Amino acid sequence: MDTALEILDPLVFDKAYAYFVPARTAPTNGSAAAAGALGLDGFTGASAGSAWGRDNILRQCISILIITQIGATSLYWIFSALSYYFIFDRRLEYHPRFLKNQIRQEIVSSMRAVPFINILTLPFFLAEVRGKSLLYTHVSDYGWAWMGVSTVLFMIWNDFFIYWIHRLEHHPSVYKYIHKPHHKWIVPTPWAALAFHPLDGYVQSLPYHVFVFVCPVQKYLYMVLFILVQIWTILIHDGDMISGHWLEKYINSPAHHTLHHMYFTVNYGQYFTWADSYFNSHRAPQPELDPLHEALRVMREKGLVDENGQPIPGAKNKKDQ
Repeated sequence: MDTALEILDPLVFDKAYAYFVPARTAPTNGSAAAAGALGLDGFTGASAGSAWGRDNILRQCISILIITQIGATSLYWIFSALSYYFIFDRRLEYHPRFLKNQIRQEIVSSMRAVPFINILTLPFFLAEVRGKSLLYTHVSDYGWAWMGVSTVLFMIWNDFFIYWIHRLEHHPSVYKYIHKPHHKWIVPTPWAALAFHPLDGYVQSLPYHVFVFVCPVQKYLYMVLFILVQIWTILIHDGDMISGHWLEKYINSPAHHTLHHMYFTVNYGQYFTWADSYFNSHRAPQPELDPLHEALRVMREKGLVDENGQPIPGAKNKKDQ
């Protein structure tokens, strides 16, 4: 997050805070030192004419919430749209378990969850900005080899802890309270990627945030990894059931996650299948498990496609969900 502020403070925030919270007249007598220590005057800790300097904790909190809200929302809309229009097979919308107005519901649920998730994760980002994490700036501090090692450790750490967080969320004593809303989408679309109960989204994000407090990570690398995690979360909801590729033995693909939504107690992993395989919750994608078969059956009954799944010219394209 300090990387984002490093970029946006001189470009946007310095001017914004100078406009909305302009610097005040210098305090007199002993109050100057006290005000300056808090970064509340126009001379100590202030930047670009704002009474709130860049190190002011209230300014940092507001800036972080703005960045996370705009950033998460932008990633969601851009990559969910790309996945939905270019990857997701929209014939799945005819599946009998695809809900009426489901996409609208997924979007509304996601947009409601994001602000609360951002507020819950604020303490972690604030601690990063205030130098409490092990994020570092210069690659030379640890070397290029550590860049690769820390990336691998980041993925292994996330994979292990998210597996168990996710699996524990399926325990009956927890499931109905925080994880059930996400499983409302039996046949999910990419728009369901953030359609969580806010506490669910927060808990599953904890490994990403905690990692940089236990392991040194170059801050620009961490920003890239964090963004890629958000994109990956969208992509595994694209309903793709491609099977038969050798990578499916190792990668927790969209096909695996589609099966998770359909069968609930399988494929809890994030990136890889090793945890599911080791802890006996893995279910491999198989052509006969593809929900598209059921969707095509419904489409044939409606006279939209022929026996080979090809569109029938002139057929009325109505889902009647």
